[in-house]
Amino acid sequence: QVHLVESGGGLVQAGGSLRLSCAASGSIFSVIAMGWYRQAPGKQRELVATITSGGSTNYADSVKGRFTISRDNAKNTVYLQMNSLKPEDTAVYYCNAQKIYDYWGQGTQVTVSS
Repeated sequence: QVHLVESGGGLVQAGGSLRLSCAASGSIFSVIAMGWYRQAPGKQRELVATITSGGSTNYADSVKGRFTISRDNAKNTVYLQMNSLKPEDTAVYYCNAQKIYDYWGQGTQVTVSS
């Protein structure tokens, strides 16, 4: 079992920045990839960014150039640096770990005011 805990969400003005953290614990060996997803009001959950065990990254077009996913393997933590935030980025952000089963964190609220 993989346990994921997100932190770093909050309220920020448009154009501001936040850094989300996802601390992983449990049976994290052989995790294929980790990522961030978000679900905005009235929208379905969408992929934001992923990072594989080899370090390859992938981003949604809507966040490319503004968000950066990174990891610290020693701390079993993945980060999402979010810059130039827009009101449309407002959502609950969820951390995901891909193994045989997909594990999810509880989510952290990001609210961007205009």
